[in-house]
Amino acid sequence: MAETTRKEAGKGYWGRICVVDLGSGKIQFEELSDDVYRKFLGGVGLGAKFLWERMKPGIDPLGPDNILGFTPGLLTDTGSLFTGRFTVVAKSPASGSWGDANCGGYFSPFLKRCAVDALFFRGAAERPVYLYLNDRSAELRDASDLWGLDTVETETQLKQRHGKGAQVACIGPAGERLSLLAGISNDGGRIAARGGLGAVMGSKKLKAVVAAGKQRVGVADAAEIRRLSERFRKKIRDWQASPRIFNDRVMALFGWMAAKGLFNKQISAVWRVLLRGYGTPSLVAMSAENGDSPTKNWGGAANRDFPFRNYHKIGMMPVKSYETQKYGCYSCPVRCGGHVSVTDGPYKIEKMHKPEYETICAFGDMLLNDDLHSIFEINDIVNRGGIDSISCGGVVAFAIECYMTGILTKNDTSGLELTWGNARAIVDLTRMIVNREGIGDVLADGVKKAAEKIGKGAEQFAVHCGGVEAPMHNPRFDPGWGFTYYCDPSPGRHTVSCNQFVSMQHLKRHFTAFKGSAAAQKAHGSFGPAAHKITVGAYYKMLIDCAGACLFGTQVGGDLPICQWMNAATGWHLTNDEYLLIGERIQQLRHAFTLREGLNPIRDFRPHPRIYGDPPMTYGPLKGVKLDLDAMASSYYRVNEWDESTGMPDVRRLQELGLNDVVEGLGLADR
Repeated sequence: MAETTRKEAGKGYWGRICVVDLGSGKIQFEELSDDVYRKFLGGVGLGAKFLWERMKPGIDPLGPDNILGFTPGLLTDTGSLFTGRFTVVAKSPASGSWGDANCGGYFSPFLKRCAVDALFFRGAAERPVYLYLNDRSAELRDASDLWGLDTVETETQLKQRHGKGAQVACIGPAGERLSLLAGISNDGGRIAARGGLGAVMGSKKLKAVVAAGKQRVGVADAAEIRRLSERFRKKIRDWQASPRIFNDRVMALFGWMAAKGLFNKQISAVWRVLLRGYGTPSLVAMSAENGDSPTKNWGGAANRDFPFRNYHKIGMMPVKSYETQKYGCYSCPVRCGGHVSVTDGPYKIEKMHKPEYETICAFGDMLLNDDLHSIFEINDIVNRGGIDSISCGGVVAFAIECYMTGILTKNDTSGLELTWGNARAIVDLTRMIVNREGIGDVLADGVKKAAEKIGKGAEQFAVHCGGVEAPMHNPRFDPGWGFTYYCDPSPGRHTVSCNQFVSMQHLKRHFTAFKGSAAAQKAHGSFGPAAHKITVGAYYKMLIDCAGACLFGTQVGGDLPICQWMNAATGWHLTNDEYLLIGERIQQLRHAFTLREGLNPIRDFRPHPRIYGDPPMTYGPLKGVKLDLDAMASSYYRVNEWDESTGMPDVRRLQELGLNDVVEGLGLADR
């Protein structure tokens, strides 16, 4: 057990982190200087700094030398809104590059109440353990009796053991079995999902982290934080349209209008109302109709292959009819989540989080499956199993197409008829993937590795970006995703930046980075202006993750006062542009980490051709659309000042950002 006295703080951060060596059992608390926070803030920023400095390149991501970090944000638990999220960081076993996964719920503030700004694990335990941490001490405890339990069972057991004031982040069977689709769960099924970081936790024999802190972090100006928060609440209360004016047919009409260029892709006030009323399932009909939703393993179009008569069965109104209570993450005034209970149909579920849009699309449109009961059951399976629903749905789509083309047979699938829309087979295969049973053992590490094992031309149906299954948003609908799926240091990420996000966040109002002349932006190539916009959005997203803020909070109108909140919390007086430079610093460091691993996104993360329209669709709302991915990537690299052939950052820019250690680490000092 490591004991520590409570450390007072009055600037939004504690100035210390906890480092656990699972191999030796040693637990240390380290103090950090104020300068570290001025350069890296918190959240993903602290994670990037720690991993860059403490990890050697080339390590096995499932070996003991990988470092797994849990990082709440600088604004977490300060009284600001939408700031209850945390980021998990590690080298990704799915892509071999920088890995981070973001999650909401209630774990983040309770971890920060343990008087730490981050928690890092290195090494691996000999037997299953969990960490119990509060604001006075930290202790590794035996988890042998928890190994094999699903995420909900694990959380229930640990809360019974440690009281209702404890919050739990844990892995399920997928993480224990080292599935590269595995994530890390808290709050009964909220999952930090992408990149396979649950497998990293499983490889360390770390079943769970229990955060039971009670110490609230101090801030420099609590009155100003309250004022900013109340002003934002008032702004998003100004337009109080009833969500009942919307239904799946209306949303399908909006989608059709967007596809025809007659309707803005998303409007903040409308999005706010939809989130409050229905959550992300409100996207199902609109995204199916405008081409945003990938269909039939990215080979089809919903309005023909999965039309309204199908997708309305799994839309926001049917999902809403099963909702028993609203759910919201910590410090969220919108509360887009909900709990559902299923008492009819073949699968009975007492209580679970309602499926999000990504899950509905991944197991609906992608598989031509309009059976809502099966999607509810799958949602419960993946949440309890602790597995990424996006990647899992992509893997099932891959398996179905392999089956339909004869690459897989019933002998391979244990008798399952993997045909499009076969709900029962889809449910059974999902369970097999979580448990690594039969063909599920092959599929549990993602489509790239599965295609390598299966052979017979299976790679043509393996839709991924750098080893990570593509998200449920089509870059041919919003080309902004074309940049980030391909060029972000963590590939296949839909939450970094896109045209819709930048527009809804009103970034032009707040950052002078947007005020450069079109001629200057054009110098960055044919896609220069577009790449410039998406790049600024990516820097802003790093800032959001450093703060511990929710992406949706930046999209619902009112202009989320992230920078003003951070100044009030810390007592600093940084400008918006100075904060954006911090976001750029984090993005450059994430990119440098990936380069140091021997990977260059422009060379190694090229998306599957279906993602960017090669060949173009011959029908549907995205008919004939093909992205010029090479020109887009070239412009994106130029904007970020990365060499197009090597990916190496510009030395001068790194020095301006204070990243001299990156210059040294990448061997650029003499260039």
